Amino acid sequence: MKNGAYIRLILGKASQAIERVDRKSITRTDLNVSDFSILEALLHKGPMPINTVGEKVLLTSGSMTAAANRLEAKGLVERIRDPLDGRSFYLHLTKPGLELIRSAYRRHSQNLENIFTCLDEKERDELVRLLKKVGYHALQVEAE
Repeated sequence: MKNGAYIRLILGKASQAIERVDRKSITRTDLNVSDFSILEALLHKGPMPINTVGEKVLLTSGSMTAAANRLEAKGLVERIRDPLDGRSFYLHLTKPGLELIRSAYRRHSQNLENIFTCLDEKERDELVRLLKKVGYHALQVEAE
């Protein structure tokens, strides 16, 4: 039986290897990880308040503002004032931003898919089930 420390080591190494592929894939899009994450969130969730985007992609308010400014300067997003709350802004993909992230996400998704070609459908389902089980249990242990 493998002990917890060994399982954590193997899980960590697998995670690091996947993270390297993930980051390499994103850098091929000519976007940094933060900008890619913002555009991906907007692609999948639609326009959102800037602070909500920041929460989803784990950026501080200041980092999110800088990223929004950078993406807006590149013409990839635009800020639209919230008609119900004039103090806040929604972030929207522009047409060039939408085209860029659709293409970049498609390539990125395929790169990540390539990692898991070593698993058949049943193994993938089992991996997901086990990772969720461990994750939920870790949350319970943390709360104790």
